[in-house]
Amino acid sequence: MMGGFIMDIKVNISWDEEASVYVAVCDKIGLALESDSYDSLIQRVKEAAPEMMELNNIQGCTTLSFLTDERRVECA
Repeated sequence: MMGGFIMDIKVNISWDEEASVYVAVCDKIGLALESDSYDSLIQRVKEAAPEMMELNNIQGCTTLSFLTDERRVECA
């Protein structure tokens, strides 16, 4: 793809009850990550997305949008 445009990358985040981890998936850039912490997963996605875009020859200015099915809240 050619540079010079803005692309919105949507990352779907969900809680995998069986594995007890958050999962982030974005088919557009070939991203699939998991983490036991929501905040840690968001950070990992921010770090990995530019690398995945480069590997898949996707160029341009991008924004990341996180689409969350649910957010697990710990109650003490």
